[in-house]
Amino acid sequence: MSTPTPFSARDAFAFVLFGGTGDLAMRKILPALYTAHRDGLLAPEGRIVGVAMTPLDRDGYLRWVDESVRPHVKDAQFDDDAWRGFIERLAYVELDASQPGAFARLGDALVHVPGRRIFYLATGPSLFVPICRALSEAGLAPASSRVVLEKPLGYDLASSAAINDAVGAIFAEEQIYRIDHYLGKEAVQNLFALRFGNVMFEPLWRREWIDNIQITVAEELGVGGRGAFYDHTGALRDMVQNHLLQLLAIVAMEPPQSMAADAVRDEKLRVLRALKPLPEDALHQSVVRGQYRAGAIRGHAVPGYLDESGIAPDSTTETFIALKAEVDNWRWAGVPFFLRTGKRLAERVAEIVVTFRPVPHSALGPAALRSGSNRLTIRLQPDESIRMSALAKQPGLGMTLQGVYLDLAFDRFFQQDRMEAYQRLLLDVIAGRLALFVRRDEQEAAWRWVAPILGVDSAPKPYAAGNWGPAQASALLARHDTCWREEEN
Repeated sequence: MSTPTPFSARDAFAFVLFGGTGDLAMRKILPALYTAHRDGLLAPEGRIVGVAMTPLDRDGYLRWVDESVRPHVKDAQFDDDAWRGFIERLAYVELDASQPGAFARLGDALVHVPGRRIFYLATGPSLFVPICRALSEAGLAPASSRVVLEKPLGYDLASSAAINDAVGAIFAEEQIYRIDHYLGKEAVQNLFALRFGNVMFEPLWRREWIDNIQITVAEELGVGGRGAFYDHTGALRDMVQNHLLQLLAIVAMEPPQSMAADAVRDEKLRVLRALKPLPEDALHQSVVRGQYRAGAIRGHAVPGYLDESGIAPDSTTETFIALKAEVDNWRWAGVPFFLRTGKRLAERVAEIVVTFRPVPHSALGPAALRSGSNRLTIRLQPDESIRMSALAKQPGLGMTLQGVYLDLAFDRFFQQDRMEAYQRLLLDVIAGRLALFVRRDEQEAAWRWVAPILGVDSAPKPYAAGNWGPAQASALLARHDTCWREEEN
């Protein structure tokens, strides 16, 4: 989990980016590779080959990168000399990935590129298998190569297994990197450090002292230009099955024997397999599905989901989901885990909130008995921080308690820039570190658990854009005598 060290000449690589002119390449992957180049973390011989259907030659691709990718590099990270050096690493191959015969052109482009081949599939999942098969048939996927698969990997357990079977027939499991960018966030790394590097938290990290845990990933954005894709996906497949369940597994996992890839992933798998099955005949008691209507975000009117481009007028796809999960093991029995995610919510935020039980008896008045007085909030975005909430005496006469907090201000201790999630994960792929990537059995355990919710086709509850989702999401927590964190402020 340590920060990667600079690579040497022997670590030459060919990074082949399918979807090389797509949104993900433009906003995340190429900016992350540029930053790694600027910081001297890429081998001088490393080359990046964009692959897409867009009719461009290399010069045209370099112009596209300069015009479209450069604006997504933070000003503080931009350096003219570094940018020119990064541009020199780039090549481009116009290729229709659905046409296996076209892969000969890719082979021609790679013939003089030394080093390990890394194939990043920033495409729709329907192309994962055709691309992998075409690479194999063209002799471009030796045993030393690696393949990176973006989410969503399939539509349900059966389709996920089918993709894994087909890709697994070409690449061994240790060659497959199923990426979940939340696992690369600095605050998630600090969650490992917080739990397993400090003795003070371990005795409290269990059912006797924790009342509930909330995991929220909220977005202000709507579906934008992804309407047709999103309407066949929804919040459950897009966010819960991967991001939120991975965060739950890290919060709830037992201390691993080491930070080796399989040691970490074995413990996450045990948590996912310990999730109590959702009751199919009473899902409404544990799950709330919602869909945004017209409203306002930061004072600007925004349309409802059914008015977005590419959305069926009678769509029942959920843009919001909240649910209660339980980990049925010794450490967590009886502790509810509340998960929540949605689009067009009141704030862009991703956080984990650990609420400790109140004191069993208070000589200091009712404030000490209030749930939420002691709380650990781990913020993942938009900023990354850890905050411990506690009670303290107000100055003056009497014993009046007031909530205070202690911020773990990492930027005061560490002067260097924080590594972006995609940069860390891409460097891990190049270096062959698998700990922050999802193993097949983890992924299928998550699909298996969400299966009952996938079968729900009833109309989702409406909520106005700019709010925190349907009222039923608050009622879900109220039944457990608690509330979402923002409702306490």
